[in-house]
Amino acid sequence: MSGKRKKAIMFLILALFLLLFLALIIFFYQEQKQKEISNSLVEEIQKETSEIEHSELSEAEKTEKKVLKLLNEMTLEEKIGQLFFITPEKLTGIGVAIQAGDTTKQMLEQYPVGGLIYFSQNIETPDQITSMIENSQSYSRIPLFIGIDEEGGTLVARIANNPNFNVEKFPNMKEIGATGDPNQAFYVGSTIGSYLHSYGFNIDFAPDADLLTNPNNSVIGERSFGSDPTLVGTMTAQAVKGFQHENVSAVIKHFPGHGDTKEDSHTGAAIVTKTLDELRMTEFIPFQSGIEAGVDGVMVGHLQVPQVTRTDTPATLSPIIITDILRNELGFQGLVITDSLSMGAITQYYSSDEAAVLALQAGTDILLIPEDFPLAYQGVLNAVSSGTLSEERIDESVKRILTVKYNRGIIE
Repeated sequence: MSGKRKKAIMFLILALFLLLFLALIIFFYQEQKQKEISNSLVEEIQKETSEIEHSELSEAEKTEKKVLKLLNEMTLEEKIGQLFFITPEKLTGIGVAIQAGDTTKQMLEQYPVGGLIYFSQNIETPDQITSMIENSQSYSRIPLFIGIDEEGGTLVARIANNPNFNVEKFPNMKEIGATGDPNQAFYVGSTIGSYLHSYGFNIDFAPDADLLTNPNNSVIGERSFGSDPTLVGTMTAQAVKGFQHENVSAVIKHFPGHGDTKEDSHTGAAIVTKTLDELRMTEFIPFQSGIEAGVDGVMVGHLQVPQVTRTDTPATLSPIIITDILRNELGFQGLVITDSLSMGAITQYYSSDEAAVLALQAGTDILLIPEDFPLAYQGVLNAVSSGTLSEERIDESVKRILTVKYNRGIIE
C-alpha cells in the first residue's frame, strides 16, 4: 500500500472519529439541556403549587392576624363580654324589649356582650325587628352575633309563625326527614337562612340534630328529622350547608342527644341512659355528620349522662362530654354553646356565677342566657382575678368567637 493511500485512510478514520466525538457531544448536550428544561418545568410547577398553597394558607393567616390584633386591643371585661349571648331583656332589664335605644346603648357599653338572641315577644314586624337589630349593632364596638331559634315547622319558628312576616313556611322536620330527600333539608336551611339574613340575623340555633328514639319524648318530638342515625345525619348535614350557604351560622343541638330522654331539661334534670358505645352508634352520628359538613356551632344540652361521666353533672358543665368527647373524639373545633342557662336543669342545682365558671372550665365558648346575667358576668371576672380561670382560657374561646365573626363577615 502506498504512503498516500495510508494517509488517506488514516485521515478518513480520524474524520470519522471526530464526527463520532462531535455527535456524542451534541447528544450529551441535548440530553443535559432536556434535563435542565425538565428540571426548570418541575421547579416552575412546584413554585406555582407553593404559591397556590401559600395563597390558601394566607387567607387563614390573615384572619388569624385580624383576630389576634383585635384580641390584643380588648380589655379583660370586653373579652369576658364576648362569652355571653343573652336576651335584650337580660341586657336592659326591660320587661319586653321591642326596640333598641339609649338603654341598650348604655348597657352594651357597660356589658359588651358577644351576642343577643331574640324570641317571639321581641319580633313584631319586619321593619321593627330590622331596625332593632341595626340599632343594637350600631351601639356595639365589636359587632354582635344576632341569634334566633328558627328551626322551621310549627313548633320552633319565631319568624315563620308570626303572621306579619310573609316568608315560606315548612312542615315539621320529621316530615322533611320522612321524604328521604336531602335536597329538601338543604332547601329548608337555605330558605330560612336567606330570610333571617335579610332581617339582620347572623346565627340560627338550628337544625335539631337529635335522634328521636324515645316515643315518650315530648320536648324534641317532631322537631327531629327522625329515628334513623344515618338519615338524620344526612339531613342535618344538608340543612347546615343550606343555612351557611346564606352566611348564617348554623348551630346543631342538643349534644350529646336529647331525643332518648323522657324528661324535659327546661324544667329539671334530663337523663340519657345510654353507654358511650351506644351513643357512638346512635346519637353521635348526626352530630358527626354536622361537624363534617362544617357547622359553625354545637349546642350542648343540660343532659345527665351517668353511664359516661359517672356523675350527675349536666353535659354543659362536663369536661368529659365537651373536651374529651366533642372536641377530642369527634374533632369539633368550632363554637361550643350551652343551652339556655336559665333552664331548670341548671337553676335548680347551680347559681348563675357557678354555672358560668363550670361551663368554661368544661370547654364551653359561649354562655347562653344565664338566669342572673350580671352575677354570671361578675363570677367569670372574679374567677379570672382569683386564678380559677386563666386569661389564656378566656382568650381561647374569644379567638373562636372572633374567627367565626370574621369568617361570616360580621366583623369586616
